[in-house]
Amino acid sequence: MTTTAYTDGACLGNPGPGGWAYAVSEGRFRSGAENPSTNQRMEITAALRAVEDLDGDLEIVSDSTYVVNCFRDKWWQAWIQRGWLTAAKKPVANRDLWEPLITEVRRRNVSFRWVKGHGTDDMNDIVDRLAVEAAQKQQGRTGFGRPENLGPPDRAGDITAPGRRIAVFGPRPPELGGWGGGPLADAVRDKVADIVMAKARLHGSVVLVTGLNLGVEQMAAEMGLPYVAVLPFPGQEEPWPAAGKSRYRDLLGRAAQVIEVTNDKPADREAFGRAFGRRDDQILKMADEAIVVWDGEDKRVKRQLDEAKRALGEEEVWVVNTAELARS
Repeated sequence: MTTTAYTDGACLGNPGPGGWAYAVSEGRFRSGAENPSTNQRMEITAALRAVEDLDGDLEIVSDSTYVVNCFRDKWWQAWIQRGWLTAAKKPVANRDLWEPLITEVRRRNVSFRWVKGHGTDDMNDIVDRLAVEAAQKQQGRTGFGRPENLGPPDRAGDITAPGRRIAVFGPRPPELGGWGGGPLADAVRDKVADIVMAKARLHGSVVLVTGLNLGVEQMAAEMGLPYVAVLPFPGQEEPWPAAGKSRYRDLLGRAAQVIEVTNDKPADREAFGRAFGRRDDQILKMADEAIVVWDGEDKRVKRQLDEAKRALGEEEVWVVNTAELARS
């Protein structure tokens, strides 16, 4: 028999007062708090406490790709091989939590599964509410069965604009024929617009979810429809040329809602990549479906495509192939 435990973490600010929780359907639940903490620390702590408390074969279900991907993609193996250093030769963040969790996972049968946050999964909702309660009260609780007097869920990433939520991912300008635009960029814009408008007719209204990065993500924001901007950190536009900064800030000002995944700017290239990974994770938590513009080769966009399919299901992901558009 395999026990399935749902886990979640919450943080009121990042860093700020944090809370974590795990729960087994018709079984044990437990939550706890830490202050100061971060979203990542609380997500790892929730999984660690579940593994420590629950015996036998175990499946951890989490809406954190940070936790799930560590084991699915075996990040931990490279960390250990490098002596708990990142590829940039810097100490692995949250080692004090990762190390005991990895030790437990290596010695027994523990698997990890991702679930869409803020969706329709009842158990994910329970641990979400327990974690938020622990963060707010800075006090945990434990028990068996369904917890009573559950507080509100974590609404930090909820979309207020109504409509079918469509995430848009894709390449930056160099892969679309140059920074000045051109026939390929125009063809991509038309194709994405066709899909979006068909969805609007089908569902009555749509809201686009975009990171507002240069290229396809900004194209989505220029289609005249409501959009939510999900930013990896403040100031992502700082390295861009003046014209790019001006355009970005104009689009940011027109967004129906702006969400910043973290307040901390990345200190190195690896942290930069993690920040954008968390941004993509947040976008997929919000989305009902996705449009991914891809040339069939770009590895960064391929990762986004794979994550979208895992999160939303292949039938809810639309691929616009730029190689085919370029030949047509």
